[in-house]
Amino acid sequence: MPSLRDIRRRIKSVKNTKQITRAMQMVAASKMRRAQETATAGRSYSQLLANMLETVIPYAEDKNHPFFEKREVKTRGILVFSTDKGLCGPLNSNIFRALGQEEGDIRYYSIGRKARQFLSRAKKNMVADFELADDVKFAEVRPMLDTLFNDYDAGVIDTVEVIYPAFVNTLKQEPTLLTIVPFIDVHTMVEKLRARAGKNDIGELPQESR
Repeated sequence: MPSLRDIRRRIKSVKNTKQITRAMQMVAASKMRRAQETATAGRSYSQLLANMLETVIPYAEDKNHPFFEKREVKTRGILVFSTDKGLCGPLNSNIFRALGQEEGDIRYYSIGRKARQFLSRAKKNMVADFELADDVKFAEVRPMLDTLFNDYDAGVIDTVEVIYPAFVNTLKQEPTLLTIVPFIDVHTMVEKLRARAGKNDIGELPQESR
């Protein structure tokens, strides 16, 4: 039977663990709030982009540009977004489950350690992997864009598609597949952008976590 000293030592240890856990909870809540603000801040940009596309597309559809040319789709190019770390619920697994439903000859381009690991384990045709910081700069994005669109221009891939977890609220991120080029059904893309920009359900953190 433990002595009174041992019991007191255990009580003190539990209290110390509680304090550490509480501090970790506060840090996590702060990071979550910043992530929410970042996720929702891009919606105004999406709305502006949708308005711009709707305005310029009628003048550009008749132009002779590779992005507007409908071609036979022999090989698809899909850029997969994921996280670098786990402990984020079904965010990554939903993306990977959606990928399992895609068929045909596909070349994969990954962003995030989890996507790279999944594509490698599943023996998918991953041709490029990119790393992005939390605070993304255009200089980091440029090599990724150059790789994708150079492959498209060269005929290596016939589409440029993006699959990513679209933020709905803190507990729900919807896997979304969006075709960037060719611009064949631009009006559908505009509607998707507007629908995404119109979702303002940020969700609330528990009161004790703030």
